[in-house]
Amino acid sequence: MFINIEDVSKNYIQNKKTFCAMEHVSLQIEEGEFICLLGPSGCGKTTLLNSIAGFEKVSEGRIAIAGNEVTAPSTKNVTIFQNYGLLPWRTVQKNVELGLEGKKLAKKERREIAARYISLVGLSEFSKSHPGQLSGGMQQRVAIARALAVDPEIIFMDEPFGALDALTRMKMQDEISSIWQEQKKTIIFVTHDIDEAVFLADRVVIMTPNPGKIKSIVPVPLARKRDRTSEDFLKIRDRIFTEFEMKQKDNTEFYI
Repeated sequence: MFINIEDVSKNYIQNKKTFCAMEHVSLQIEEGEFICLLGPSGCGKTTLLNSIAGFEKVSEGRIAIAGNEVTAPSTKNVTIFQNYGLLPWRTVQKNVELGLEGKKLAKKERREIAARYISLVGLSEFSKSHPGQLSGGMQQRVAIARALAVDPEIIFMDEPFGALDALTRMKMQDEISSIWQEQKKTIIFVTHDIDEAVFLADRVVIMTPNPGKIKSIVPVPLARKRDRTSEDFLKIRDRIFTEFEMKQKDNTEFYI
């Protein structure tokens, strides 16, 4: 098993009282899987993501990646946040090269690797542009290119499309799904959008709050590229709605 999460809990001290953010969470993830952590605010999905990434130390239990216990962030993995994290004074090319600068590569090799991933996300003609000249969706594609350029083992994504408008978000979902098919990286993706989870994931891990626990894990055995209007897609989406004990009255997107 590539990632093994064994009976993990996370407690915080707030106002001299102990608050349990996550309780008795166990999960196994295969290498190359696309996992979505789905749930409402306060369900511990970001805490779980940060714990796997090594940003948070768990209070109980154990997390191991490739047999090695997680005690700190690893340079083998990258995290993509909602705010993009681009350096405004650097061009697209130089932003994507950023993670490569610590690898002691020749400048020519850095440029070639960055150019390859900029092309992969469809931004070659904007390589000399600065982040402020790009739309939100384009900036997120730069962040994805920068993450892929360092050839990570795992990509952690914390609601990366949450700040985008609905149409751009759907386009970015198409982009990351296509990139995952080509790269086959292990991706752990936090979302509160049920449609997004069904569109992207191999498995949807449903979490419930107070304290955060895994309620169920729903496999998504659908071929890619996925049709959001297909009967099979809607069946899986409806199953997840049922897991949350919620009903949808129309076909609009639903957010937890």
